[in-house]
Amino acid sequence: MMTLEKLNSAGTADFVALLDGTYEHSPWIAERAATARPFATLAALKVALARVVREASVEEQLGLIRAHPELAGKAAVAGELTAESTNEQQKAGLTACTPEEFAKLQQLNADYNARFGFPFILAVRGPRGTGFTRQQIIATFERRLRAHPDLERAECLRQIHRIAEIRLNDKFGAKPALGEQLWDWARDLAVHSDTDDFLACTYATPAHTAVAKQLMAWMHECGFDEVSRDAVGNVVGVYNGSTEKRLLTGSHFDTVRRAGRFDGRLGIFVPMLVVRELHRAGKRLPFGLEVIGFSEEECQRFPADFLASSAVVGAFDADWLGRTDAAGITLRDAMRAAGLSGTVESITALKRDPSRYLGFVEVHIEQGPVLDGLDLPLGIVTSINGSRRYTGEITGLASHAGTTPMDQRRDAAAGAAELILFVEQRAAAVPDVVGTVGMLEVPSGSTNVIPGRCHFSLDLRATTDTARDALDADVRARLAEICERRGLSFTLRPTLAANAAPSDPTWQSRWEAAVTALGLPLHRLPSGAGHDAMKIHELLPQAMLFVRGGNGGISHNPLESVTADDAELAVQAFDQLVELLAARP
Repeated sequence: MMTLEKLNSAGTADFVALLDGTYEHSPWIAERAATARPFATLAALKVALARVVREASVEEQLGLIRAHPELAGKAAVAGELTAESTNEQQKAGLTACTPEEFAKLQQLNADYNARFGFPFILAVRGPRGTGFTRQQIIATFERRLRAHPDLERAECLRQIHRIAEIRLNDKFGAKPALGEQLWDWARDLAVHSDTDDFLACTYATPAHTAVAKQLMAWMHECGFDEVSRDAVGNVVGVYNGSTEKRLLTGSHFDTVRRAGRFDGRLGIFVPMLVVRELHRAGKRLPFGLEVIGFSEEECQRFPADFLASSAVVGAFDADWLGRTDAAGITLRDAMRAAGLSGTVESITALKRDPSRYLGFVEVHIEQGPVLDGLDLPLGIVTSINGSRRYTGEITGLASHAGTTPMDQRRDAAAGAAELILFVEQRAAAVPDVVGTVGMLEVPSGSTNVIPGRCHFSLDLRATTDTARDALDADVRARLAEICERRGLSFTLRPTLAANAAPSDPTWQSRWEAAVTALGLPLHRLPSGAGHDAMKIHELLPQAMLFVRGGNGGISHNPLESVTADDAELAVQAFDQLVELLAARP
């Protein structure tokens, strides 16, 4: 069995030999990584190897990709695969394809090579390590065949790193058991959905209630001392410490429509596993752990932002109870139908006393491409972006497309297009500022009619309120200037204003110490998405840890993914954080 001690003490040639087969026919990767020794952890070794590839030339990266065999390709048929590739393709069932599947894969291999000039690479053992089905492999093949060449080259490299990670686990006898448990919980919880077609778990539906009940059952099994469901449907688990003080943590369990499995729920499962391990060891901390599965964060069914965490900080708006969903059901009635009280008094009583808590921490999938692009499993959140959102309408004059001269047009859509380009340019000019026009519509548009009206949305975000407000002012001023110059008018209706939530420096440093203890490099980044921590920020100091998402970091999408190995590291980081806090409160 391989050990870090053996690797760290080996000469360069022996180091390369010990890692033979990790990266297909590419000993130069191990040779360059040898200079980064000693490696404190297996995770540190994996990151160092990936860094070598990331810093290599494009020609070297393409050579690495082309060193890999096609799936169920000619080399497999001829028995010319390496032992590692043979094992992986056998486990994926690629040596037992039906004639139709084999023919399909041969055609996909040919089409892919013709488009990209290199073979399709997929870690067939998948994010959990137990393997994709042949049907999943073919579906992934077909989807990625449509990708841009630069994006696909990057994805092939990430898949190669995942292959290497699994091979290293095999060499070291490492099994991410906690990460596998987290992955299984996410899979099992996803069976509860508002629809059979995709994952959707919106507030106070039967599926939502079923998820809450399952979380409570698992919390009991993990050894929590108290488990309950509160007046707004939050699932609350408490693991008592030796004092009355508590560390608050958790995330949301509701989802968007067509969701992935890990958004929000990852941040519930991680502390649940830490509590389970503490309970199994018969260990108590000098503070309690209170884990909240927030019942609503996505604002999918009712127009009430951060409904669940608002109740915890004492900011629940009683007027929300009268708001209705698309079917005309009030929030109050939906809550009662789900077995919740729906009374202002019971909700008001949920506000936490900040003097009882040390702070709030949240673990969350990144929901973006940064960590995936840097080949890093964990990232430190510096701030949650503040945002302003609007819906708007530009009004011009609908007139004949053929008879109206270009210099006499009052084209509402052209005005909106100019605004979109300005938002893109203005946001790109300042670090950590983003702007998006995500909705654009010409009502009753026609091919031969100049658009007389154009509806649009604006989403403006920045890591500080000052940067956000400067972007907001510039965008609104440019909109007014565009409309004045083009002979248009506009309306702009605010729909959301949320302040930035910078991470508490002390809690951020604790996350940094926890990640460093795992042998991982630190990468700090802002959160462009809103999170429950953003609301809890109003009551307690907070800081977040991001976990890399697969498939380019996509989220709010069925392709959202986290590997068992990254989930394992998230649990280990949380455990490190509470141990460091226990030693140095």
